[in-house]
Amino acid sequence: MSEATDTRPDDVIVIVPTYNEAANIAAVAEAVRSQGFRLLVVDDGSPDGTGAVVDVLASHDSGISVLHRIEKAGLGRAYAAGFAAARELGGAVFCEMDADLSHDPHDLPRLVAAIDDGADVAIGSRYVPGGGTEGWSWHRYAISRVGNRYAGFMLGISIHDATAGFRAYRRDAIERLDPASCEASGYAFQVEMVWRAQIAGLTVTEVPIRFREREAGVSKMSMSVSVEAMRLVTRWGWERRVRGKK
Repeated sequence: MSEATDTRPDDVIVIVPTYNEAANIAAVAEAVRSQGFRLLVVDDGSPDGTGAVVDVLASHDSGISVLHRIEKAGLGRAYAAGFAAARELGGAVFCEMDADLSHDPHDLPRLVAAIDDGADVAIGSRYVPGGGTEGWSWHRYAISRVGNRYAGFMLGISIHDATAGFRAYRRDAIERLDPASCEASGYAFQVEMVWRAQIAGLTVTEVPIRFREREAGVSKMSMSVSVEAMRLVTRWGWERRVRGKK
């Protein structure tokens, strides 16, 4: 459900990393632009022509931009590049969203409204009252829940959905968090960013959302990505304990 925001829609830049999302990206662009938000697609050299599709869309709409990268370098690297480009474009609120429509673009105003209400970071959460998942197997749900609880235990994160990829950041929050210096290149980037936000004393709000399984294309989650996340969270957690951090 959409709601009014104080932030001007044109001051919101929605950053969407893509790799082989040609089947979905036009629908994502239409939904984002219908709300007046700007769209920045970060394409990692998709061989299916995703970048070319966005080029065509951008040629007809100045509110759509595309950052072409030559290779698939991971979600974290794509977002770091996207945040840097968004700052150059002059946005005030930067949103993260998946390209496969598992995040409902019409929930974006709710994230922006949370920023307007004082949050530095607003997370679209599956694991707070009112949130949830649709179309997931029981074992995928279990892996996600256990992963979030493990990150919370190891890093002292009080957020219920630290792995969530549907977010809004205030511009100055991004400047403080410095995404380009993050160690994680994969999905652990999301955990690292919320951990940094908590250490920095930023206000993080969770907004309930329904996460839907993709209908087209192939998931980018892999064993190597999961292993990186587990390895980094474990190492960060032990280092945190050695340094005596709460």
